[in-house]
Amino acid sequence: MLDKLVLLDFSSMGPGPRCTRLLADYGVRVIKVRPPDRGNRVMAAPWYAYSANRGIPQLTVDLKHDSGRALVHRLLGTADAMVESFRPGVAARLGIGYEDVRRTNESIVYCSVSGYGQHGPYAQWPAHDLNWLALGGFLDAGTRRADGGPALPGGTVADAVGGYSTAVALLSALLRRVQTGEGARLDVSVMDSVLRVMQFVLDGHLAGEEHSGPGLLTGGSACYDVYRTADGRWLSVGAIEPHFWAALCRGLGLEHRIPDQHHPGSQEEIRAEVAAVFATRTRAEWITELGPHACVAPVNSPAEALADPHLRSRALTIEVEHEGRSIRQLAPRLAVPDPPDLNQQPVGPTSTADVDELLRGFSLTDEEITGLRGSGAFG
Repeated sequence: MLDKLVLLDFSSMGPGPRCTRLLADYGVRVIKVRPPDRGNRVMAAPWYAYSANRGIPQLTVDLKHDSGRALVHRLLGTADAMVESFRPGVAARLGIGYEDVRRTNESIVYCSVSGYGQHGPYAQWPAHDLNWLALGGFLDAGTRRADGGPALPGGTVADAVGGYSTAVALLSALLRRVQTGEGARLDVSVMDSVLRVMQFVLDGHLAGEEHSGPGLLTGGSACYDVYRTADGRWLSVGAIEPHFWAALCRGLGLEHRIPDQHHPGSQEEIRAEVAAVFATRTRAEWITELGPHACVAPVNSPAEALADPHLRSRALTIEVEHEGRSIRQLAPRLAVPDPPDLNQQPVGPTSTADVDELLRGFSLTDEEITGLRGSGAFG
């Protein structure tokens, strides 16, 4: 059903493109609408970001131009959904606010995704991934640097969970639209999504479970930590369940520590014993012995992750064409029984010929396309 859906994407960076990347991989026909390059302050993502817009045609449209707005509204007239990631109020000033678009297409699913949502004291604040993680308690709940400050995360956690939250909201509204014919206006906040990541911790606070120190998942227990091995590499241990902890202790020759898994006064002592044993053998040796039994996995570098035999066994990459050469990208992880073959999809800017063909699909004539291009409304 998804390949019958058309979505116009006005987002630039962060959760918006992550959402539309995911939906495009599942079959939604996504069309990226970009602003013209005026040398402004808008930061451009690296060419390879968001899978280099693999299989997503791109239009450069000047929304400050009357003809550009008219073109966009013509496309929106038959679209099923749109995503925008401007600060609150900007889309309306550009002529593509919800009320503007609803007059063009009453049944459209209109999704605004922003850092702090469309209302509230911080709605107009600029922010990036680190700011949202900080505000939501994620950074404070994690590990600490040598100077006592929160450690930086190794990836863009807020952007990722914000993108998935946006996709779920869009698909829910589109399913409702199929059932009722009614459109929707969605207000997706990345900040709200970070609170979902923190739900286990925050629900504990709301339930009155206050802790004076680190919790189980944030460094408070020896059964959930990382340990250095004899070759200077690192292992992750997530032996939360008692039977996994028992398997770990038996594998390390620390059977006497099995009853002490959650003993509050013994964690540092247990951690030191576990660390001492892990330091006697290499990471590979421990993985072979403990990996299948005790919730142990290697701490991989990005390069090691790409070379990991398990990840490679699950169609890790696909091949695409970029500027006349073949490159590899991470393959989409599609949880469907018969995933489409996404190899050889084009990436990068859309050619003029393909743009014209796209617009013809929206019933624009060649004369109209030539006139619009001549007016500077789009490129």
